[in-house]
Amino acid sequence: MKPKIGILYATVDGQTLKICRFIQDLLVEKGYTVALFTTENFDKKVTDFDTFIIGASIRYGKHNPKIIEFINQNKSALEKVENAFFSVNLVARKPEKASPETNPYFIKFLKEIDWVPKKSAVFAGKLDYQKYPFTDRLMIQLIMWMTKGPTNSKTKIEYTDWGKVKEFANSIHIK
Repeated sequence: MKPKIGILYATVDGQTLKICRFIQDLLVEKGYTVALFTTENFDKKVTDFDTFIIGASIRYGKHNPKIIEFINQNKSALEKVENAFFSVNLVARKPEKASPETNPYFIKFLKEIDWVPKKSAVFAGKLDYQKYPFTDRLMIQLIMWMTKGPTNSKTKIEYTDWGKVKEFANSIHIK
């Protein structure tokens, strides 16, 4: 029987979903059965899967509260299966903040929850000012100005290192 993998995600602008689909495609190519869920449409049990992966993006320094709630409610089930978590954020565009050990949002996240994933990663997201609502655009431009990032309102940069995503997917232990 093929191992079953569940991937649950929360995304703001779609980059986390794009990363999840990339991981899903890689794992399907290897012969695994992979199901993709949002926090809103997850209608299974974590233990229905041999491996469970969670991906979440950051907005204004925080992961989606529904991801935190999901983890807190399913902690014991997550610990019964192979599991992994990845965070997607723009601060990870800087090499010195692109790992779980050095990314301030990931470090803060682990302090907010009572769970330590067996495998974890941090990926840089995508900056697309044209896609953001006006207020978000202004706030993100301010944050980028403070962190010495691009502030031109026409900027569109995908910082995601797809090789790093592939390496993460290939490193997840599948039972």
